[in-house]
Amino acid sequence: KKLISSTYEKHTNQIGIWAGFLSGSIVVYYFLSSGDFSFLLTYASFMRCFGFGVLNYRMWSTNSAKGVSVKTLELYGLTFIIRLLSILRHQGYLPFDKTGDWFYHFVEMMSLAAVCLALYGIFSPLISTYDEKNDKFGNLYIPTEFGIAYLVVPCILLAIFFHPSLNREFFSDTCWTLSMYLEAVAMLPQIFMFQSQAAEEGGTVEALIGHTVFALGFARVFELIFWLGSFKELADASGSRLPGYIVLISQLGHLLVMGDFFFYYFMSISKGVPMELPTTYSDMGMV
Repeated sequence: KKLISSTYEKHTNQIGIWAGFLSGSIVVYYFLSSGDFSFLLTYASFMRCFGFGVLNYRMWSTNSAKGVSVKTLELYGLTFIIRLLSILRHQGYLPFDKTGDWFYHFVEMMSLAAVCLALYGIFSPLISTYDEKNDKFGNLYIPTEFGIAYLVVPCILLAIFFHPSLNREFFSDTCWTLSMYLEAVAMLPQIFMFQSQAAEEGGTVEALIGHTVFALGFARVFELIFWLGSFKELADASGSRLPGYIVLISQLGHLLVMGDFFFYYFMSISKGVPMELPTTYSDMGMV
Protein backbone atom coordinates (compact mmCIF):
# COMPACT_ATOMS: atom_id res chain seq x y z
CA LYS A 1 0.00 0.00 0.00
CA LYS A 2 2.83 2.39 0.82
CA LEU A 3 4.45 1.63 -2.54
CA ILE A 4 1.19 2.26 -4.42
CA SER A 5 0.61 5.46 -2.44
CA SER A 6 4.10 6.81 -3.09
CA THR A 7 3.87 5.95 -6.78
CA TYR A 8 0.53 7.74 -7.02
CA GLU A 9 1.92 10.84 -5.29
CA LYS A 10 4.89 10.97 -7.65
CA HIS A 11 2.74 10.71 -10.76
CA THR A 12 -0.43 12.55 -9.69
CA ASN A 13 -0.09 15.08 -12.49
CA GLN A 14 0.41 12.46 -15.19
CA ILE A 15 -2.42 10.27 -13.87
CA GLY A 16 -4.68 13.31 -13.91
CA ILE A 17 -3.80 14.07 -17.53
CA TRP A 18 -4.62 10.55 -18.71
CA ALA A 19 -7.76 10.45 -16.55
CA GLY A 20 -8.88 13.66 -18.25
CA PHE A 21 -8.24 12.14 -21.67
CA LEU A 22 -10.20 8.97 -20.85
CA SER A 23 -13.07 11.03 -19.44
CA GLY A 24 -13.09 13.13 -22.60
CA SER A 25 -13.06 9.97 -24.68
CA ILE A 26 -16.20 8.71 -22.92
CA VAL A 27 -17.97 12.03 -23.43
CA VAL A 28 -17.09 12.13 -27.13
CA TYR A 29 -18.17 8.53 -27.69
CA TYR A 30 -21.53 8.78 -25.94
CA PHE A 31 -22.54 12.33 -26.87
CA LEU A 32 -20.84 13.17 -30.17
CA SER A 33 -20.55 9.84 -32.02
CA SER A 34 -22.99 7.26 -33.31
CA GLY A 35 -20.97 4.38 -31.87
CA ASP A 36 -20.09 3.33 -35.41
CA PHE A 37 -16.95 1.34 -36.25
CA SER A 38 -15.62 4.41 -38.09
CA PHE A 39 -15.42 6.22 -34.73
CA LEU A 40 -11.97 4.66 -34.55
CA LEU A 41 -10.80 7.29 -37.06
CA THR A 42 -12.14 10.08 -34.88
CA TYR A 43 -10.65 8.50 -31.77
CA ALA A 44 -7.23 8.29 -33.42
CA SER A 45 -7.50 11.98 -34.30
CA PHE A 46 -8.65 12.80 -30.76
CA MET A 47 -5.68 10.93 -29.31
CA ARG A 48 -3.25 12.83 -31.55
CA CYS A 49 -4.79 16.11 -30.47
CA PHE A 50 -4.42 15.05 -26.85
CA GLY A 51 -0.76 14.24 -27.48
CA PHE A 52 -0.04 17.70 -28.86
CA GLY A 53 -1.99 19.24 -26.00
CA VAL A 54 0.26 17.43 -23.52
CA LEU A 55 3.33 18.60 -25.44
CA ASN A 56 2.25 22.23 -25.29
CA TYR A 57 1.41 21.91 -21.61
CA ARG A 58 4.88 20.57 -20.95
CA MET A 59 6.65 23.22 -23.07
CA TRP A 60 4.80 26.25 -21.74
CA SER A 61 4.61 25.13 -18.10
CA THR A 62 8.36 24.49 -17.96
CA ASN A 63 9.39 27.18 -20.48
CA SER A 64 11.53 24.58 -22.22
CA ALA A 65 11.62 22.94 -25.64
CA LYS A 66 14.39 20.53 -24.73
CA GLY A 67 13.89 17.07 -26.18
CA VAL A 68 11.34 18.19 -28.79
CA SER A 69 12.10 17.67 -32.49
CA VAL A 70 11.22 20.60 -34.74
CA LYS A 71 11.37 18.29 -37.75
CA THR A 72 8.70 15.99 -36.33
CA LEU A 73 6.48 18.99 -35.61
CA GLU A 74 7.01 20.30 -39.15
CA LEU A 75 6.04 16.93 -40.61
CA TYR A 76 2.89 16.77 -38.49
CA GLY A 77 2.04 20.34 -39.46
CA LEU A 78 2.27 19.40 -43.13
CA THR A 79 0.23 16.28 -42.43
CA PHE A 80 -2.68 18.22 -40.93
CA ILE A 81 -2.64 20.97 -43.56
CA ILE A 82 -2.66 18.49 -46.43
CA ARG A 83 -5.31 16.27 -44.81
CA LEU A 84 -7.57 19.28 -44.24
CA LEU A 85 -7.24 20.21 -47.93
CA SER A 86 -8.92 16.88 -48.63
CA ILE A 87 -11.48 16.41 -45.85
CA LEU A 88 -12.79 20.00 -45.91
CA ARG A 89 -13.75 19.61 -49.58
CA HIS A 90 -14.85 16.00 -49.85
CA GLN A 91 -16.28 13.28 -47.61
CA GLY A 92 -14.70 10.11 -48.97
CA TYR A 93 -12.25 9.59 -46.10
CA LEU A 94 -14.37 10.91 -43.24
CA PRO A 95 -15.79 8.74 -40.44
CA PHE A 96 -19.23 7.38 -41.35
CA ASP A 97 -20.78 8.30 -38.00
CA LYS A 98 -21.89 11.79 -36.96
CA THR A 99 -18.40 12.80 -35.78
CA GLY A 100 -17.63 13.02 -39.50
CA ASP A 101 -20.14 15.89 -39.81
CA TRP A 102 -17.94 18.39 -37.95
CA PHE A 103 -16.11 17.01 -34.93
CA TYR A 104 -13.40 15.16 -36.86
CA HIS A 105 -12.59 18.34 -38.83
CA PHE A 106 -12.55 20.35 -35.61
CA VAL A 107 -10.11 17.99 -33.90
CA GLU A 108 -7.77 18.01 -36.91
CA MET A 109 -7.81 21.83 -36.89
CA MET A 110 -7.09 21.88 -33.16
CA SER A 111 -4.15 19.52 -33.70
CA LEU A 112 -2.79 21.83 -36.39
CA ALA A 113 -3.19 24.81 -34.06
CA ALA A 114 -1.37 22.93 -31.29
CA VAL A 115 1.51 22.08 -33.65
CA CYS A 116 1.75 25.71 -34.76
CA LEU A 117 1.80 26.87 -31.13
CA ALA A 118 4.61 24.43 -30.30
CA LEU A 119 6.62 25.57 -33.35
CA TYR A 120 6.07 29.21 -32.39
CA GLY A 121 7.41 28.43 -28.93
CA ILE A 122 10.54 26.75 -30.28
CA PHE A 123 11.32 29.44 -32.85
CA SER A 124 10.54 32.40 -30.60
CA PRO A 125 10.38 32.57 -26.77
CA LEU A 126 11.81 29.09 -26.08
CA ILE A 127 14.47 29.01 -28.78
CA SER A 128 17.34 29.10 -26.26
CA THR A 129 16.16 25.76 -24.84
CA TYR A 130 15.83 23.96 -28.20
CA ASP A 131 18.33 21.10 -28.51
CA GLU A 132 19.32 21.70 -32.13
CA LYS A 133 22.49 19.63 -32.00
CA ASN A 134 20.52 16.43 -31.36
CA ASP A 135 17.71 17.25 -33.80
CA LYS A 136 19.88 16.38 -36.79
CA PHE A 137 17.84 13.94 -38.86
CA GLY A 138 18.52 14.50 -42.56
CA ASN A 139 21.84 16.33 -42.29
CA LEU A 140 23.45 14.27 -45.04
CA TYR A 141 24.47 16.37 -48.09
CA ILE A 142 21.90 19.10 -47.34
CA PRO A 143 21.54 21.70 -44.55
CA THR A 144 20.02 20.05 -41.50
CA GLU A 145 17.07 22.48 -41.41
CA PHE A 146 15.89 20.94 -44.69
CA GLY A 147 16.32 17.38 -43.45
CA ILE A 148 12.63 16.50 -43.72
CA ALA A 149 13.03 16.65 -47.51
CA TYR A 150 14.38 13.08 -47.31
CA LEU A 151 10.93 12.05 -46.06
CA VAL A 152 8.62 14.53 -47.80
CA VAL A 153 9.80 14.04 -51.38
CA PRO A 154 9.41 10.22 -51.46
CA CYS A 155 5.99 10.54 -49.80
CA ILE A 156 4.84 13.04 -52.44
CA LEU A 157 5.95 10.80 -55.30
CA LEU A 158 4.37 7.75 -53.70
CA ALA A 159 1.08 9.58 -53.13
CA ILE A 160 0.94 10.88 -56.70
CA PHE A 161 1.32 7.45 -58.22
CA PHE A 162 -0.44 5.30 -55.59
CA HIS A 163 -3.61 6.68 -54.04
CA PRO A 164 -7.19 5.45 -53.53
CA SER A 165 -10.06 7.24 -55.26
CA LEU A 166 -12.80 7.62 -52.64
CA ASN A 167 -13.10 11.34 -53.42
CA ARG A 168 -12.90 10.75 -57.17
CA GLU A 169 -10.64 13.77 -57.58
CA PHE A 170 -6.89 13.49 -58.18
CA PHE A 171 -5.86 16.41 -55.97
CA SER A 172 -8.10 15.51 -53.03
CA ASP A 173 -7.27 11.79 -53.12
CA THR A 174 -3.56 12.54 -53.43
CA CYS A 175 -3.68 14.98 -50.50
CA TRP A 176 -5.35 12.46 -48.21
CA THR A 177 -2.93 9.71 -49.20
CA LEU A 178 0.06 12.03 -48.78
CA SER A 179 -1.12 12.90 -45.27
CA MET A 180 -1.17 9.19 -44.41
CA TYR A 181 2.32 8.63 -45.78
CA LEU A 182 3.71 11.72 -44.03
CA GLU A 183 2.20 10.71 -40.71
CA ALA A 184 3.75 7.26 -41.09
CA VAL A 185 7.25 8.80 -41.11
CA ALA A 186 6.65 11.94 -39.02
CA MET A 187 7.98 10.38 -35.82
CA LEU A 188 11.33 9.34 -37.33
CA PRO A 189 13.15 12.63 -36.50
CA GLN A 190 11.90 12.48 -32.89
CA ILE A 191 13.02 8.87 -32.48
CA PHE A 192 16.35 9.78 -34.06
CA MET A 193 16.65 12.66 -31.60
CA PHE A 194 16.01 10.28 -28.69
CA GLN A 195 18.76 8.02 -30.03
CA SER A 196 21.20 10.90 -30.34
CA GLN A 197 20.44 12.13 -26.85
CA ALA A 198 20.76 8.62 -25.43
CA ALA A 199 24.21 8.24 -26.96
CA GLU A 200 25.45 11.63 -25.73
CA GLU A 201 23.55 12.45 -22.54
CA GLY A 202 21.88 9.26 -21.31
CA GLY A 203 18.62 7.62 -22.22
CA THR A 204 16.11 9.23 -19.84
CA VAL A 205 13.00 10.53 -21.63
CA GLU A 206 11.05 13.23 -19.81
CA ALA A 207 7.67 11.86 -18.73
CA LEU A 208 5.38 14.28 -20.58
CA ILE A 209 7.37 14.01 -23.81
CA GLY A 210 7.13 10.24 -23.47
CA HIS A 211 3.35 10.48 -23.07
CA THR A 212 3.16 12.74 -26.12
CA VAL A 213 5.12 10.38 -28.35
CA PHE A 214 3.14 7.40 -27.09
CA ALA A 215 -0.20 9.10 -27.80
CA LEU A 216 0.87 10.10 -31.32
CA GLY A 217 2.25 6.66 -32.06
CA PHE A 218 -0.55 4.61 -30.54
CA ALA A 219 -3.22 6.62 -32.37
CA ARG A 220 -2.09 4.81 -35.50
CA VAL A 221 -3.19 1.51 -33.98
CA PHE A 222 -6.81 2.65 -34.11
CA GLU A 223 -6.43 3.90 -37.68
CA LEU A 224 -4.84 0.62 -38.71
CA ILE A 225 -7.71 -1.38 -37.21
CA PHE A 226 -10.23 0.77 -39.08
CA TRP A 227 -8.51 0.57 -42.46
CA LEU A 228 -7.95 -3.16 -42.09
CA GLY A 229 -11.70 -3.48 -41.70
CA SER A 230 -12.36 -1.08 -44.58
CA PHE A 231 -9.53 -2.22 -46.84
CA LYS A 232 -11.74 -2.77 -49.89
CA GLU A 233 -12.52 0.97 -49.94
CA LEU A 234 -8.88 1.84 -50.67
CA ALA A 235 -8.89 0.84 -54.34
CA ASP A 236 -7.85 3.26 -57.06
CA ALA A 237 -9.95 4.33 -60.05
CA SER A 238 -9.02 1.19 -61.98
CA GLY A 239 -10.03 -1.09 -59.11
CA SER A 240 -6.47 -1.96 -58.11
CA ARG A 241 -5.98 -2.50 -54.38
CA LEU A 242 -2.27 -1.67 -54.51
CA PRO A 243 -2.84 1.80 -52.96
CA GLY A 244 -4.63 0.10 -50.06
CA TYR A 245 -1.73 -2.24 -49.49
CA ILE A 246 0.71 0.67 -49.48
CA VAL A 247 -1.43 2.64 -47.01
CA LEU A 248 -1.58 -0.36 -44.67
CA ILE A 249 2.13 -1.08 -45.05
CA SER A 250 2.93 2.55 -44.22
CA GLN A 251 0.92 2.29 -41.01
CA LEU A 252 2.51 -1.02 -40.08
CA GLY A 253 5.91 0.52 -40.78
CA HIS A 254 5.09 3.35 -38.41
CA LEU A 255 4.25 0.88 -35.65
CA LEU A 256 7.45 -1.05 -36.29
CA VAL A 257 9.46 2.17 -35.98
CA MET A 258 7.68 2.85 -32.68
CA GLY A 259 8.08 -0.73 -31.42
CA ASP A 260 11.14 -0.15 -29.22
CA PHE A 261 9.69 3.04 -27.82
CA PHE A 262 6.40 1.30 -26.92
CA PHE A 263 8.34 -1.47 -25.17
CA TYR A 264 10.37 0.88 -22.96
CA TYR A 265 7.34 3.09 -22.36
CA PHE A 266 5.23 0.20 -21.05
CA MET A 267 8.17 -1.04 -18.99
CA SER A 268 8.50 2.35 -17.30
CA ILE A 269 4.74 2.57 -16.67
CA SER A 270 4.57 -0.94 -15.20
CA LYS A 271 7.49 -0.23 -12.85
CA GLY A 272 6.51 3.35 -12.05
CA VAL A 273 9.97 4.64 -12.97
CA PRO A 274 11.21 7.23 -15.50
CA MET A 275 11.46 5.95 -19.04
CA GLU A 276 15.00 4.93 -20.00
CA LEU A 277 16.16 4.22 -23.54
CA PRO A 278 19.36 2.22 -24.16
CA THR A 279 22.50 4.37 -24.08
CA THR A 280 24.18 2.24 -26.75
CA TYR A 281 22.34 3.93 -29.64
CA SER A 282 24.48 5.43 -32.34
CA ASP A 283 23.49 7.24 -35.51
CA MET A 284 22.50 3.84 -36.93
CA GLY A 285 23.33 4.98 -40.44
CA MET A 286 20.22 7.17 -40.67
CA VAL A 287 20.53 10.33 -42.78
